[in-house]
Amino acid sequence: MRRLVVLRHAKSAWPPDVEDQERPLAKRGRRDAPAAGRWLRAADCVPDLVVCSTAERTRQTWELATAQFDTSPTVRHDPRLYGATADELLAVVRETPDSVRTLLLVGHSPGVQDLVLLLAAEALGDALERTREKFPTCAIAVLTQQGAWPAAAPSTALLTDVAVARGSR
Repeated sequence: MRRLVVLRHAKSAWPPDVEDQERPLAKRGRRDAPAAGRWLRAADCVPDLVVCSTAERTRQTWELATAQFDTSPTVRHDPRLYGATADELLAVVRETPDSVRTLLLVGHSPGVQDLVLLLAAEALGDALERTREKFPTCAIAVLTQQGAWPAAAPSTALLTDVAVARGSR
């Protein structure tokens, strides 16, 4: 059994004259990203490997989330995740080493939402409907699949959980 955790970056700021890839987290994002880490820890979804977009807001999201763990998972920053489609993200998933049981992707909308919808054949509760409706900033989706990572394919995973991490104000 393999588990894929998909995390959309936390809320970003829109400072003037800053390139999109360099946009930092907004105040709300800096508050919500640690909540994502706490949720992942509580849900026993601490990953073996993290593949994170190279954009500043994704990097900051992961840094704040992982600070909530007792261990530091291996992180690979991959420029292919920035602006990636679901099919491009799936190609990254298929490259995951066999030793990895839980993989976490930190990426961007709409690609991360589309990936979850592409992979999920079934879902527990209303997780699929909620994902179709909206996958907001700091949303987390957890999918399980049988078989090795190269076998990941459309409509082969079970969407077991969807959450939106929000920190206290």
